[in-house]
Amino acid sequence: MSTDVDLTVPEFQQRHTVLSRLVALDCRLFEAAASRHWPGADPFLPRLSRSANHGLLWFGTAAAIAATRSPRARRAALRGTASLALASATINTVGKRSIRRARPILDVVPLTRQLKRQPITTSFPSGHSASAAAFATGVALESRRWGSAVAPVAAAVALSRVYTGVHFPSDVLAGAALGAGAAFAVRGLVPTRDQLQPAVRPAAEAPALPQGQGLVVVVNTAAGQPDRIRALHDALPLAEVVECEPADIKDELERAARRALALGVCGGDGTVNAAARVALRHGLPLAVVPGGTLNHFAQDIGIEDVRNVCQAVERGEAIAVDVGRFVVRDGVGDETEGSEGSGTDENSGGGEASGTGVGAGISEASGVSEGYFLNTLSLGVYAELVREREQWAPRIGGWAAGVFATVRVLQAHRHPLRAGFAIREQPLWLLFAGNGTYHRTGLAPGRRFDLADGLLDVRLVHGGRRPGPRLLAAALAGPLTRSPFHAAVRLRRLRVSGITEGTPMAYDGELTTIGGELMLDKLPGALITYRPLPRTGL
Repeated sequence: MSTDVDLTVPEFQQRHTVLSRLVALDCRLFEAAASRHWPGADPFLPRLSRSANHGLLWFGTAAAIAATRSPRARRAALRGTASLALASATINTVGKRSIRRARPILDVVPLTRQLKRQPITTSFPSGHSASAAAFATGVALESRRWGSAVAPVAAAVALSRVYTGVHFPSDVLAGAALGAGAAFAVRGLVPTRDQLQPAVRPAAEAPALPQGQGLVVVVNTAAGQPDRIRALHDALPLAEVVECEPADIKDELERAARRALALGVCGGDGTVNAAARVALRHGLPLAVVPGGTLNHFAQDIGIEDVRNVCQAVERGEAIAVDVGRFVVRDGVGDETEGSEGSGTDENSGGGEASGTGVGAGISEASGVSEGYFLNTLSLGVYAELVREREQWAPRIGGWAAGVFATVRVLQAHRHPLRAGFAIREQPLWLLFAGNGTYHRTGLAPGRRFDLADGLLDVRLVHGGRRPGPRLLAAALAGPLTRSPFHAAVRLRRLRVSGITEGTPMAYDGELTTIGGELMLDKLPGALITYRPLPRTGL
């Protein structure tokens, strides 16, 4: 046995010595910070520290960020709040109970700095620092501009916890690290928009319009986006902007198309649908200015705000996207092509559809109705939900109406709709068809990465008792899946027969009623829409 090894000193005592030195260093840093004079900090940092109690400072900051009504700002506020919630829950359930460290002794802290109400929980790690770092990191992951504005405040909150004597420096560092980790964990579950860039389609030809000359933009005033209209005027001073009420959208789009080199639209998805129909008929490229609540189409083609679309218009950058088409034939028999889980491989054909109706997006002639959809079309409970939401939205607002409508529809004693597929008829709670395949990463809502794939994303929720669990199972499942409750397939066309007259159908947020036979297909690459193209390296 070697005499160089001292067996009287256990290994854990050696590790304990290292830990003691780190704790001693931590105490010296705390005393240095507590005894140091910080000009101007006495009236500021204690108040800032108190304002962050229970996350109130960050909830207020999130509300202020979201109030700017920018989609990116709203996402940043939501991501910051979610990150804070995860960090706070982790600290209070695991962190504080794992290492029961006592709070610093306040003898060296001037009385003017000390908080009036001292915290009674353990010291390690700092919950305030975790919340501050989680919120700031979450915001920055979604918006660097807002992140740079929030970061100094978060750093000041973390510093205030040492300044007021309620935490050691190591408590603050550990809390900040846990908070930042929580923000990245949220990003793992719900990726940021920058991580989900849509697939780049081959560029389409569209006229470049310097300062917007030749662009006529029709604005739905019901969207209530005066800030975006001002930004549009500033970026494209030669563009013509026509503001009108929803009832006049159809006529104004038609008049604008007759004198425009490119047609622009500002409004929600329903307004964009009407504009797309006019653009298709007149062979014009479409410039979409996001002006609604959700802006599904604009988001999926990569238009984040007014700046994006204005850059594309001036440069003449555009892509070609598919357009979904539906044809309803009244009073036809039950003979069908296509069935659940099957479809034809032939291309559905392109070209422009005939007809002049725009308001509801449907053309009618001799018992045949035709229309387009850019996002989704559905029969069943979702169409019922849209109808309920439209009834209540003017009274209680859009978001509240959506929640209220969902509860009413799921609780109502409705029977599934019946529809024919191939040689059999079956009950359905929902038939959903997306213009392009919807994908979901983590817990993020579904998005389309390719709007020119030539496919319909078809989801069916089979009829039966209790539609809620069936709808939830379908919502959580991805494309190309099947279960006893639902089926999901990708088709080029679909025909459904035997639809009861008066069945509600929703498409791009608009609502109508149909009956008879429904035929769905695609117009591949039919719509040219402005979108900034990625800058390639040298």
